Amino acid sequence: MATPVRSNSRLSLAMERTDQWIFSQDIPTDVVVVVCEARFSLHVFMLVAKSNYFRKLILESKEPVLTKIDLSGIPGGPQIFEKAAKFCYGVNFEITVHNVAALRCAAEYLQMTDLYCDNNLAGRTEDFLAQVALSSLSGAIVVLKSCEDLLPLAEDVKIVQRCVDVISLKACNEANFPSRTPPNWWTEELSILDIEFFGIILSRMKKRGSNALTLASALITYTERNLRDLVRDHSGKCTKSSDSDDPGLYARERELLQSIVSHLPLEKAAFPINFLCCLLRTAIFVRASNSCKNELEKRISVMLEHVTVDDLLVMSFTYDGERLFDLDSVSKIISGFVEKEKSIGCLWWW
Repeated sequence: MATPVRSNSRLSLAMERTDQWIFSQDIPTDVVVVVCEARFSLHVFMLVAKSNYFRKLILESKEPVLTKIDLSGIPGGPQIFEKAAKFCYGVNFEITVHNVAALRCAAEYLQMTDLYCDNNLAGRTEDFLAQVALSSLSGAIVVLKSCEDLLPLAEDVKIVQRCVDVISLKACNEANFPSRTPPNWWTEELSILDIEFFGIILSRMKKRGSNALTLASALITYTERNLRDLVRDHSGKCTKSSDSDDPGLYARERELLQSIVSHLPLEKAAFPINFLCCLLRTAIFVRASNSCKNELEKRISVMLEHVTVDDLLVMSFTYDGERLFDLDSVSKIISGFVEKEKSIGCLWWW
């Protein structure tokens, strides 16, 4: 398989690079640190000088001489530990928006804080976060994306919270006063996030005063990017089709769609009707929960006067256009509209 080969290749390169700067030392190594499949031959005194984790491990060890340490649980894996080890040896490496969160979490894990040693790794990463990574919307989004694989430690050291604060503030500013074109560029960048983080951002933006149309714009972009094979251009055209009765089919898409619908703003008229119709047809196709479909049906029924025949066909036919879906949803939408008209006294009976 391709992935393990690439992974093993990266591990080999990491160990080779480490060997190059470790074996350049005059003193023989005296400890092997194992991180998953990688093995790093290092010097105890260099690690202890920067890491309180290693100091306590050595002091509390029942072995006369601790020669092997398993650090497979370190955030970021071998690649990040390699950089932490380099820091212990005073070897330069690049901190970027892609690795700063993992390095900060690794510093916490290894107790490489400024309380233990001045100018330690935790302080260096905090400086980069404050001065570089979180100074821009794009940088903060990349950092937050990297936190998806670093939970819960990334939350414990407040990286997630800080990213959310920066992103929600800057996204609100961009929505009101665009700094580049197209004006909604920020919605495309937000759509790389996991739905959980994306939902948190939307909630924070709402608290900051973002209106329903702004939130709807972000949700539409997110849906089109992450369910692009199912929700293409709001016209019903799509590359997906399936005759399978396997309930596990499209499980990821089903879960994602249900999460997206749960984050829709309360204002039911915030979305284009054709977009809602496409969402409902997708919900039917991936066999989403009844609560998910019911929510979409209610939103469409409120706007039924704006629904065209084409919109109804989008909801009613399969993606290949050859077969009818169960028309239960269309019936519910019409019934909901009739009930709404009755309740406001606008329906005339002849």
